[in-house]
Amino acid sequence: MMTPILKSLPKEEADTYSLVLSSIEVSHSLREDRQGWHILVKDTDSEKARDAIKQYIDENQSRQTRNDAPFYGENKRTFTGIWVSLLLVLLHAVIALGNKSEFLIGLYGSSASHILKGELYRSTTSLMLHANTVHLLGNMVGISIFATSVCSIMGLGVGWLMILVTGIAGNLTNALLHKGGHLSVGASTAIFGAIGILSAYQFVRKFRVPEQRAKAFLPFCGGLALLGILGSGRHSDLTGHLFGFIYGIIAGLLYCAFVNRPVYPKYQIALMFLVGCIIAASWLSPF
Repeated sequence: MMTPILKSLPKEEADTYSLVLSSIEVSHSLREDRQGWHILVKDTDSEKARDAIKQYIDENQSRQTRNDAPFYGENKRTFTGIWVSLLLVLLHAVIALGNKSEFLIGLYGSSASHILKGELYRSTTSLMLHANTVHLLGNMVGISIFATSVCSIMGLGVGWLMILVTGIAGNLTNALLHKGGHLSVGASTAIFGAIGILSAYQFVRKFRVPEQRAKAFLPFCGGLALLGILGSGRHSDLTGHLFGFIYGIIAGLLYCAFVNRPVYPKYQIALMFLVGCIIAASWLSPF
């Protein structure tokens, strides 16, 4: 009879332990379900198998401590940024055809004075509105590249929640800075949040490997370069972009500090539902 000795493992970890068991000629099998990969061995070999894996972990503990960065590529490849970009195109087209752009920007745009009066929903809804087609196209490229990268690493639920929160936090902080007379729209604050998340993630991955620590700050330099090139053009909301980038770095560092394996699909789904609820509640708030 086969007994599971390890459960709910990422594939990479399960494959590693499988090699350990094969090296000591312990017959075993790997099985996958929604919770991850499980390792099963014969009842008579279970103690031997556990001892071998424990010895392997103990011998490699110091190296694992250095390299135990979040798992890149464990989540399925996704094109989620492209799909979200197309949804933004659809929203923009509906608004343009109805000649409601000016009205909706006034109602849902990130107006500092209105936000400070309690209309916090604007910090969310403004991320989905764009001043014109050129503005939208530029943000579509950013979402397709950077948001997709975040979600490929962290999963759809975790990724989009982090991106949304950094965009909201950036808009709220921007409103506190300007206090009044400032109005902005567009997804760029959240996009720079995604850039900040990626910069922090790559920083931690490199910093945990002693041989790469000298290069660990390069991702931050790259993020700042993108901020300077893409986020400071004419009519750009530089402070909003900067705050999004800063909150993205904070979010990325927190992720690396507390998450060291892929989040289970059921939690990803729950977080995606939470993202949808936040967005829906924000659009319905004026009514």
